[in-house]
Amino acid sequence: MDAALKIWLLDQVNNCPWPCTLLLFLGALTFARFTFKTLVVFLQTFILPGTSLKKFGAKKGAWAVVTGASDGIGREFAIQLGSSGFNILLVARNSKMLNDVAAEIAAKTKSAVETRIYLIDFAQDDKSKYEGLKVLLQHLDVGVLVNNVGKSHTMPTYFAETEEQENADIVAINVNATIRVTHAVLPGMIQRKRGLILNLGSFAGLVPSPMLATYSGTKAFLATFTSALAEEVRSQGIVVQHLNTYFVVSKMSNIRRTSALVPTPASYVHACLSKIGFSGGAALTGRPGTLTAFWTHAVVDYAMHVIGWKSRFITYTHSLHKDIRKRALRKLEREAKKV
Repeated sequence: MDAALKIWLLDQVNNCPWPCTLLLFLGALTFARFTFKTLVVFLQTFILPGTSLKKFGAKKGAWAVVTGASDGIGREFAIQLGSSGFNILLVARNSKMLNDVAAEIAAKTKSAVETRIYLIDFAQDDKSKYEGLKVLLQHLDVGVLVNNVGKSHTMPTYFAETEEQENADIVAINVNATIRVTHAVLPGMIQRKRGLILNLGSFAGLVPSPMLATYSGTKAFLATFTSALAEEVRSQGIVVQHLNTYFVVSKMSNIRRTSALVPTPASYVHACLSKIGFSGGAALTGRPGTLTAFWTHAVVDYAMHVIGWKSRFITYTHSLHKDIRKRALRKLEREAKKV
């Protein structure tokens, strides 16, 4: 340190009353915390490997249950977990698509793992279907559960203008299905003293999203539900994580092209499975159990919490959704003219 600067600092400390010393201490503490958080996020996102899937029964005859497994992120979870050595139970409503996924898993694993299909429409409150799933799960050694099934709004719409059935379907699929499937799987995991539960979340649950109010609320529920459940079962050897997700190429997002911020489902799922047990971009942000795994999503998550000012992000999201709605309505008009 420059001699003149040292003299100046000593002079300030000697002449400054105790509040000045307190402010210097708080400033140093704040900087140290910022530095530590940055280091943790960097190491977890880019350097350190997560918990091995072998801990949850990979290549030991255990099963992975994947809901919404017919397409997109759910399909990739099923394929990659199958390639990791889990038997796979595919759960969704489309028989043909699930059979295609099962065939792909068999081809990639050379039929080294078993694949089963269970058909259920999570939008329907079909008690017999849920009971049938519960009975099936009682006879399987389930090591991993991926609560991937989800539904968003057809397009950004103000809550007062959203159809009641759409709201009901979103809650049934995003909330009720997660609760009921998890409740069916968890007792077996507790008995075996091991398990991994992954709940697919969204940045819409992190930042309240105008014009997607119901969807945003259900994703916020998943984050809180995960944090509470993770603490309940931690001592039982069970890991529960909420996967905080920005945009991914999928039918739900209506995005077809990749970019730095928009990975393919394969890249996204690989990132998640390689960082189990960590928080990534969500580290030290007061969200226990949340993992922001994909590196650009992690950087965005980290930056948002460094900046703070949540109301500004809500306003930006509102503006973004108004623009998306305008473009979606124009597209519908063009398609109507073609008929």
